[in-house]
Amino acid sequence: MAPRSHKVLKSLLGAWALAACSAEETAAVEAHLTDCATCADEAVRLREAVALLHPEDNLDLDPRLRSRVLASCLGRRPARVPVPAWAAPYDAETARLDALLHDIGEAEWQAPVRLRWFDGERPAGRDTTVAAVIGHLTAVDGLVARALGLPDPLGAATGTPTERTEALWAARSSTPPGAVRAEWREQGRTLIRGASFADQEAAGPAVPYGPSTLPVRDAFLDRAFECWIHAEDIADAVDYPYHPPSPGHLHELVGLAARMLPAAIVARRRAGLAPPAHTLAVAGAPGRSLHLEVEGSGGGHWHIALDSPAATPSPATEVAHVALDAMEFCRLAAGHVHPEDAAAGQSGDREAILDALYATASLSRM
Repeated sequence: MAPRSHKVLKSLLGAWALAACSAEETAAVEAHLTDCATCADEAVRLREAVALLHPEDNLDLDPRLRSRVLASCLGRRPARVPVPAWAAPYDAETARLDALLHDIGEAEWQAPVRLRWFDGERPAGRDTTVAAVIGHLTAVDGLVARALGLPDPLGAATGTPTERTEALWAARSSTPPGAVRAEWREQGRTLIRGASFADQEAAGPAVPYGPSTLPVRDAFLDRAFECWIHAEDIADAVDYPYHPPSPGHLHELVGLAARMLPAAIVARRRAGLAPPAHTLAVAGAPGRSLHLEVEGSGGGHWHIALDSPAATPSPATEVAHVALDAMEFCRLAAGHVHPEDAAAGQSGDREAILDALYATASLSRM
């Protein structure tokens, strides 16, 4: 290599910092930097300046990328058997959680996770691991699989979601994390296929959750909600950024919780956890109602029947008004917020407000 003067090599420092030199020039500059402290200091400053001009890109994929790619593909060739709208939130949330699991290391599968819920009277919790949380999702998703006539990972075993979870944990205690994830993910894909071929006009079979049941459409929303909540539990445990569902899907999840509130209020009364109804409303007749306003992305307005699930709530029979942020409402429904600690704007009948807030927290379970 022909020797170059200090002046010439110094003039190349800007191009070298931008990686615009030829291979020969790069080698000459870097050889010179080992002998010339002045140029070495200047090279460091120039490289730092270039770094400011070119900030590092976030390696996490845009969460909207999947939906955009699918929308583009389906726009060119619509699916012969499309995923029904009521299963789309579950499809999206399982895909997002699977992306999180793809990024965590093997050791993080044993990271401690605190599962939290509200048992009707007080907060409850269970310490477990990331791998066990995925097993829990597999066990409860199996209830929906069974209702659709699909294979259940627990075979003929019955029981509440908690009992099924305990049974699966006992049976899979030595299963490698990769197999835990693969079983859950394949079951999720099978459920989506089953939903796509189900009768689109019918509500579908009832899915039993112990003492309560849900139509299969609502069960898919319930599974999407739990998948999101437990994904956040896992993300917190492994220090991973995680975002809420899309506004449209979040609205569906909030709407499910709002529709379940009248029955939850009655269930608390039957268990002696809430004061009796003020009046007995005939099915279809007007009854006292609470105006639930959920603010922010995915929010909306609902009137909740207070005295009977069969009563017809309306603004004319409103006795109380509660306003919560959408994320606060969802965390309350997940049992992550105590009913009396919920940041809610309130007006009207205090007893009715507490009934609704406690009933919302009581929707949660392990």
